[in-house]
Amino acid sequence: MSVLPILTLGDPRLRLRGEPVESFGKLLHHLIDDLTDTMRHAPGVGLAAPQLGEALDVAVVEVGDRLLELVNPRIVRAEGDDRDLEGCLSIPGFVAYVTRREHVWVVAQNRLGRKYKVAGSGLLGRALQHELDHLQGKLYIDYLASPDELIPVGRGGDEDEDADAVDAELERRGIDPERAKAVSRG
Repeated sequence: MSVLPILTLGDPRLRLRGEPVESFGKLLHHLIDDLTDTMRHAPGVGLAAPQLGEALDVAVVEVGDRLLELVNPRIVRAEGDDRDLEGCLSIPGFVAYVTRREHVWVVAQNRLGRKYKVAGSGLLGRALQHELDHLQGKLYIDYLASPDELIPVGRGGDEDEDADAVDAELERRGIDPERAKAVSRG
């Protein structure tokens, strides 16, 4: 079990789709343990394998005292809409209001390959959807109509590096980073 570096915006591995897991042995168990340790250390409520550079269909979500180890997860049903603030360990320093489904039902496998179902709403439902998006190479910023919707929040020591990654992603999307910063300060 290790705390590993979390990839940040600008790293192309964040856009890779997770490959289905077929082997449920020690390597998978080690990855799930690393995801859990890294998520808790960050701290966060979820983390997906692509955020550690592993293109596998594996994520963890922890809300309250409930840790979910999600292997090959799929949303099988969703209802309602919910708009709330959302952030991401791979996009430090920013949050935005994102509309997601209010209730979701997920089918997944555990670390031993046994299938199970979980239903979530509120923070749990949002976290499940967020992490499953990571497994498809999708980030919460992809739901935004404009980078003007990003809200800067306090950042730690790697502020310049994080800001450069956000600027590069905005430019990739054809958006002037300076304009986006001016509007978000605004």
